[in-house]
Amino acid sequence: MAQKVAVLGTGKIGEALLSGMIRGGWAPADLLVTARRQERADELRARHGVTPVTNLEAAKTADTLILTVKPQDMAALLVELAPHVPADRLVISGAAGIPTSFYEERLAVGTPVVRVMTNTPALVDEAMSVISAGSHATPEHVAHAEEIFGSVGKTLRVPESQQDACTALSGSGPAYFFYLVEAMTDAGILLGLPRDKAHDLIVQSAIGAATMLRDSGEHPVRLRENVTSPAGTTINAIRELENHGVRAALIAALEAARDRSRELASGAKD
Repeated sequence: MAQKVAVLGTGKIGEALLSGMIRGGWAPADLLVTARRQERADELRARHGVTPVTNLEAAKTADTLILTVKPQDMAALLVELAPHVPADRLVISGAAGIPTSFYEERLAVGTPVVRVMTNTPALVDEAMSVISAGSHATPEHVAHAEEIFGSVGKTLRVPESQQDACTALSGSGPAYFFYLVEAMTDAGILLGLPRDKAHDLIVQSAIGAATMLRDSGEHPVRLRENVTSPAGTTINAIRELENHGVRAALIAALEAARDRSRELASGAKD
């Protein structure tokens, strides 16, 4: 018998996950979704052939529940679900900052919980999803989560104690790159290039650089040094980045993101 998977609170990431699972071989008939608005539920049914249900129906019938609501809405959702989720259901959390213990304390004793932090490149099947097991989750449960999230990109197992750091680096990571591209595009315009040409130059450079990092096996310092000629243009640019404290600013920004992830967890416990 095929396992049923339910995505609760199906937003953009939830829909990307559904789409990836279907491409990966899941039957739409085995995929359930919940949404706040009926129009959204109807849209998901029409677009993917999945079955819209209520949260309670999902809790009673799905073998795996993927909770993708916002962190601030998670406590209320668990109050609704708890009386109806048997202890043999796998619960996968996609909410930033909330530890597996938060779910384990509110669901039936022994409920397996797996925590996953993915990111928006799931929309183009290039996600980085970081996976941690709760105290009752088995290696088989973690492997099942990897199979699901592997349909939209890469997965990585980490101890749950590292999840906040991974949220700062990877969960929020795409935004930093978009911010950098925005700034470089503005610089290109300042240097006299049309916006569309500056954008194309920067995006292709980013894709090429990322591919080299992924495929070459070289340390980023070595790759940077290969572009940095003595007394050349690149070293002058690097000097200005260092003079303006860009490296320190990035470290501080990531620390701030990590701290906010911890705050979200703390707020969820209140």
